Amino acid sequence: MTSHDQTAVRLGIIGFGAEGASYARFLAAGRVPGMVIGAACDIDESKRAEAEQFGVPVFEDAVAMMESGTVDAVVTTLPHYLHPEMGILALDRGLHVLAEKPLGVYTRQAQQLIDHASTRPDLTFAVFFNQRANQLYRDLKQLIESGELGRLRHVYWVITTWWRPQGYYDQSEWRATWGGEGGGVLVNQAPHQLDLLQWLCGVPRSVFAKCAYGFARDIAVEDEVNALLDFGEGVTGSFITATHDLAGTDRLEILLDAGKVVVEGSRKVTITRMAQDERSYSRSLGPEQVRGIFSGDFDPTGVLSIQTQEYESVWGQQHVEVLRNFAAAVRGEEPLLADGADGIHGVRLANAIHLSSWTGQEVPLDDFPEELYLRELNDRIRAEGGPWPERA
Repeated sequence: MTSHDQTAVRLGIIGFGAEGASYARFLAAGRVPGMVIGAACDIDESKRAEAEQFGVPVFEDAVAMMESGTVDAVVTTLPHYLHPEMGILALDRGLHVLAEKPLGVYTRQAQQLIDHASTRPDLTFAVFFNQRANQLYRDLKQLIESGELGRLRHVYWVITTWWRPQGYYDQSEWRATWGGEGGGVLVNQAPHQLDLLQWLCGVPRSVFAKCAYGFARDIAVEDEVNALLDFGEGVTGSFITATHDLAGTDRLEILLDAGKVVVEGSRKVTITRMAQDERSYSRSLGPEQVRGIFSGDFDPTGVLSIQTQEYESVWGQQHVEVLRNFAAAVRGEEPLLADGADGIHGVRLANAIHLSSWTGQEVPLDDFPEELYLRELNDRIRAEGGPWPERA
């Protein structure tokens, strides 16, 4: 598609920061079939000047852009609290919406956007989970859903490759605040993993968490998270993330009845398959084999087969794929990678991790106490003393 193609989806970029500018460059370079830049908007004059270089209408006011007739859809690349508000304004003006992650800071506002979108089934509503476009995770989801490796037993994800220096937090007044951003690593860096974990393994029933707030940085919000997940029926999980680990680790382990999957760096996957499920194999061992476990003579490799695969990653390609897929969905050509309603799961899990850390209690997700969460959040916004309002 070219900028002269009358069938291309014209995208309006709300907020021309790092993300918005990146998407504009992808579109301007012709990397996204079926989509072009329609317009951009930002309240910052310098950002507007940058956007003008792309030769499209540039606005200071988002609603003015939405009502200009220059766009068919919008993407919400602006502070997290504003994602639902801008999404609703766009839907009311007959525009398709690609909401950035997270869908909202707290479940109530995220659900308001989802409910509003449900009243406009003629419009496409998606959430920007670019890691769902990673072929590694798409193949892994297909493998798990096939049942080949049996039922889930345990999932473990340590993702600490989010190192951020103090200067990163100091560059914006709203960054790493309860009132301006709504949290730290859980709402800024880790929403993709919170989404993938549930996309691959299902939604946990409850969580118990310990978070560190301003542990290694001069900030009010969490820069380290340790969470224990309960999926029910004895299935458990662990999720660890941080922004102060300069070396960083990205390792996902998924243990199932008849195999194990290990993902390293979101690029390399090792799949270990068992000739029979682990419980059956356990029962099949005789006394001599059991004694061999303690003498070093036991060797289970005969029942294991190991497959390793590495995936290539081209910078920006996953973002390009989300944009391409969104345009195709708007045009009625294919289903969405991530329907907007999927965004509530990661928001709820992040909220539950916060709330568990604040109260010292295990928090259910299937009956999440969103009123209690909102009260606790507003307590922190008031204590912060910043220019931001309490949330409703």
